[in-house]
Amino acid sequence: MTKILKNSNWFNIVVPMIAVLLGLLVGAIIMLLTGYNPILAYQSILESVFLQPYYTGETIRAIIPLILTGLAVAFAFRTGLFNIGVEGQLLVGWFSAVAVSIMFSGLPKLILLPLAILVSALAGGLWGFIPGLLKARLKVHEVIITIMMNYVALYTTNYLIKHFLYAEGEKTPNIPESASLASTLLSNISQGSRLHWGIIVALLAAVFVWFLLWRTTKGYELRAVGYNPHASRYAGMNVNNNIVLSMVISGALAGVAGSMEGLGTYQYMMINSTFIGIGFNGIAVALLGMNTSIGVIIGATLFAILQTGSITMQSTAGVPTEIVSIIIAVIIFFIGSSYIIRWCLLRLTKGGK
Repeated sequence: MTKILKNSNWFNIVVPMIAVLLGLLVGAIIMLLTGYNPILAYQSILESVFLQPYYTGETIRAIIPLILTGLAVAFAFRTGLFNIGVEGQLLVGWFSAVAVSIMFSGLPKLILLPLAILVSALAGGLWGFIPGLLKARLKVHEVIITIMMNYVALYTTNYLIKHFLYAEGEKTPNIPESASLASTLLSNISQGSRLHWGIIVALLAAVFVWFLLWRTTKGYELRAVGYNPHASRYAGMNVNNNIVLSMVISGALAGVAGSMEGLGTYQYMMINSTFIGIGFNGIAVALLGMNTSIGVIIGATLFAILQTGSITMQSTAGVPTEIVSIIIAVIIFFIGSSYIIRWCLLRLTKGGK
């Protein structure tokens, strides 16, 4: 057992599992202390997500942007960067996809839909390029810049909607059908949910990130720069260019996440008074998934199950939805305490010696 825990691959599997179990346990304790039935609460989540087609569809729909934002954070982290600006990159990608769809509504779906997704990736990539360039050339920390860029994205998109694409209801006009990812077939199967074809895009993005990082020379170079920029520079790698490229790719993934919301879930973009939170949730998903593609998919699935199931948890067991937020926060806390978990496990396997 000790050898397994010392193996990083096994450790990356064991820690998230323990973190999830501890999070659910803490959530159950809080429910008991506040007078709620945790068994009924968790049962309602499982029954709604896995036995009711509508909530199953809504869960898969919620998984889509979480996978993409989780991949955006994980990709940057794998290359030695911490992209806190995923939320802003998502917003500009969302707006760009909707704007292009409305402006070029006369184009056939075969052209307009890929074009809208591509433009969203370019917009998100541009939003990542700015902090990447500042990091590479001026050594400005990317965390500070990306946080500020989130606010710029929020208020810029609001301004553009109000002055150029405003429709009744504090939103843009709906996108044309030729740019939509919505599916009557998927909606009927899931009994009226907003499930759309974006799940294919998200899964392809996960494969792309895995292949780029672990099966290409450029991916090795990006990871090497993140691991040790000084050694990489000594080996002849262009560290500055790789930093910028990493942030561009990370931003592009976040931008595509925004297009999934605009072209799939909502079919428009609303004026937001505050952040929608999907980009920030992507940070948690990446942490839970240990910054791997398959881990991000699993992490996004867990978060989506908890978020969607919290609705029926409230209606069936009377448990406030805020309990789910506490559970997610506790899971993240234990993920961040991974070295403490490893130490405790090693102590237990050694019999307390």
